Amino acid sequence: MRFAFYTLGCKTNQYETQAMERLLTDQGHEIGHFDEKCDGYIINTCSVTAVADKKNRAVIRRCRRLNPDAVIGVCGCYSQHAPEDVRALGVDVIGGSGGRQAFLEQMLAAVRAGTPSEQVDNALSRREFEVLPAGGLEERTRAMLKVQDGCVNFCSYCIIPFTRGPVRSAPLSLAVAQAEELARRGYREIVVTGIEIASWGVDLPGKPEVTSLIEAICRAVPALRVRLGSLEPRIVTEDFCRRLCVLPNLCPQFHLSMQSGSDAVLQRMRRKYDTARYYESVCLLRTWFPDCAVTTDMIVAFPGETEAEFAESLAFIRKCGFADMHIFPYSRRPGTPADKMPGQHGNAAKEARSRAAISVAAEMNRAFREALVGSVQSVLFEDVENGYYTGHAPNYMKIYAPEENLHNQLRDVKITGLYQDGLMGEILDERLANRPIP
Repeated sequence: MRFAFYTLGCKTNQYETQAMERLLTDQGHEIGHFDEKCDGYIINTCSVTAVADKKNRAVIRRCRRLNPDAVIGVCGCYSQHAPEDVRALGVDVIGGSGGRQAFLEQMLAAVRAGTPSEQVDNALSRREFEVLPAGGLEERTRAMLKVQDGCVNFCSYCIIPFTRGPVRSAPLSLAVAQAEELARRGYREIVVTGIEIASWGVDLPGKPEVTSLIEAICRAVPALRVRLGSLEPRIVTEDFCRRLCVLPNLCPQFHLSMQSGSDAVLQRMRRKYDTARYYESVCLLRTWFPDCAVTTDMIVAFPGETEAEFAESLAFIRKCGFADMHIFPYSRRPGTPADKMPGQHGNAAKEARSRAAISVAAEMNRAFREALVGSVQSVLFEDVENGYYTGHAPNYMKIYAPEENLHNQLRDVKITGLYQDGLMGEILDERLANRPIP
């Protein structure tokens, strides 16, 4: 049988889609594209904002319209949070954000016998880390390695603790074994991911630190790049930096979750740090990892955010000098404390503040890229785009180079100038076989 996937949302969702692809192909099934005829279509959803929910519904409706006779399955945070909404869209198989193997069994049963099914558990009752195979389709260069699930931060704007449940960690030995398997299968880069990877280990015997996990993974696969997913700022300490800066294959790109540059807004968001602690993390990273890329997320027009507080945020992101940013206008999420807060902003304010923040972020991104012109970057090439092969440097800047057969190759590239959303480069060397990645 032939199945196609559509994935929305975070890197954890991407990992879980790759795992489901592996589970199906290991049983002899084929993976097709979402725009071609298949026996079943699986939509892995996100529910981080109300806007994400709207996108989920649009994809489901389009899939049903284009494939009226096919079996459609929906899993992920949206169906976990609102199964009744998914049911109303005429979906055949409904799963939640866990139990992926059981969900696939239900999909196969539905394709074979036309049997619809629905199985969504209570995420808050989960206590075990769901072990899934790492890696997906072989033509990919980068694999996600999920080491943690769940979150107990309960930020005032976020529904994810209710859709993902409490923290569950992969045992260190399992994470290392999966990293080694990915190396054997030909991947060149691993992204260590989870819902909140800084909390890895809090549920394991002895409560090991995530720093120990990162060290173990990097040392187990010295020929692979290891990139970290989003980090909680408080995890960045001098000990964290001192231990990790000696790992040659750890990518010097750190995504520090921020959300706001105003202490008053951070307090209303129920974030567990202030701007002083956040800036301390930025400075530590730049001291121990010179020329690293520090990236972040920012929510604008949070309930009650004044013009003065927004101006504080703009000044703070300039002070941090981020290499790249994701800017999000606040999206109301029923069931969260922020949804009931006074001072909800209209679309005009959200759009204006988004434009202002995006403009500042673009200036900082351009400055970061300009500083790389003339440097030599080790680039892992992935795709063809606009007549050029594209890949990413260790700092995750996108690099373009004249097209040739570069897929999954690591090449030294001299940066010659800015190009579109990245940098243009000139290849300096022959293919670099499995050496430790700088």
